[in-house]
Amino acid sequence: MGSMVGAGVFSLPRQFAQSTGVAGALVAWGVAGAGTLMLALVFQMLAVRRPDLDAGVYAYAKAGFGEYLGFFSAFGYWASACVGNVTYWVLITSTLGAVFPALGSGDTFLAVAVGSAGIWVFFAIVRRGIREATAVNRVVTVAKTVPIVVFVLLSVLAFDPQVFADNWAGAPGAGSLLDQVRGTMLATVFVFLGVEGASTFSRHARRRRDVGRATLLGFGSVFALFASVTIVSYGILPASELAALEEPSMGGVLEAAFGSWGGTFVAAGLIISVLGAYLAWTLMAAEVLLVAARGDDMPRFLRATNRHDAPVPALVLSTALSQAVLLLTLLSEHAFDFALELTGSLVLIPYLLAAAYGVRLLRRPAPEAGRGPFVVAVLATLYTTWLLYAAGVDHLLVVFVVYAPATVLFVLTRREQDRRWFSARERVVLAVSLVGAVIGLVALVAGWIQL
Repeated sequence: MGSMVGAGVFSLPRQFAQSTGVAGALVAWGVAGAGTLMLALVFQMLAVRRPDLDAGVYAYAKAGFGEYLGFFSAFGYWASACVGNVTYWVLITSTLGAVFPALGSGDTFLAVAVGSAGIWVFFAIVRRGIREATAVNRVVTVAKTVPIVVFVLLSVLAFDPQVFADNWAGAPGAGSLLDQVRGTMLATVFVFLGVEGASTFSRHARRRRDVGRATLLGFGSVFALFASVTIVSYGILPASELAALEEPSMGGVLEAAFGSWGGTFVAAGLIISVLGAYLAWTLMAAEVLLVAARGDDMPRFLRATNRHDAPVPALVLSTALSQAVLLLTLLSEHAFDFALELTGSLVLIPYLLAAAYGVRLLRRPAPEAGRGPFVVAVLATLYTTWLLYAAGVDHLLVVFVVYAPATVLFVLTRREQDRRWFSARERVVLAVSLVGAVIGLVALVAGWIQL
């Protein structure tokens, strides 16, 4: 819950209203909820069937498809965590922009400076130790859930059935129902990022079954929260007004229903929530690099920890990437949307590889389990494939632009081990990633793809 409940939930009213109405939102949450549940069940089953794979998403990709794709999975998951952290600072500064106009929508020089300071302050906190940071995260998770629950309850009180009915089909010109649902998919991917969080930290678990239990309880709790926030908002404002709200759009909804204090209340809840999620994802990003390095899939320097068991080199690299992407938001027309969509796109390939490994592992069912686990893994694979389609070619090309240069780390790792850089199969993967990166760069330079 600490990793899933963050910035995304506070932007759901606007993100959904820009693409769809009530009907599309119900279908989208049905698809996203069922698909993510299948993915969560796969993580649960893999935790039980392969307890030796205690590095989460990347370990499953490596076990199923080899070291190079396992490396890409580790890097993509790590990069999505770092880029996702940027959305938190954009949302914090855009929220404070209502009081300090110089912060704008989180995309001004002052906003980037404030976000940069925050990034390095949290680096200093996590550097003091994983256990201390996790203890803070438990408290913050409770504190940030309360404002979201209160938002839902207050919105139910102010709910207008006529406004809700008028929003059934969405704003004029929203397109077909399929197009509307596609338009929401990256937003749902973003808010569910972290459903695999228990798997990522599974090496710390006292009992293996707790990994699966935490995964399902966390998913069920946040699904109920996220779907409720979206649906009740359609009963407060017309879809066209929801789509035009500034972030955090939850604040605009509550302000329309109850006055200015509603926006202030949501802003306070958002800052607590976002800081807590940032802490959780800073831990997650560093953990991914650490376990990958200890598994001989990242350079050795990333294995180091200090006397507080904090992986300092991994933290430095994670913080540096977040800093670089935060600077890139100055070039983006919509800083929050850019970071959100890039985060969702980067994590799709790691999710797809993990689900596909589930298909390979579970096609020979255990006698007591039957064919059910295999069917779940197939459904999870189909869902993640659909997400890649829904994201679109432009997002996939941008992902290649990020992935391809990461091969330098892979080569450094192989050199440390005195091994051949690439096998014949790995050269094929390398060629595909390089071609995709070149096309993506040309598209960005030519303006065919907008950040």
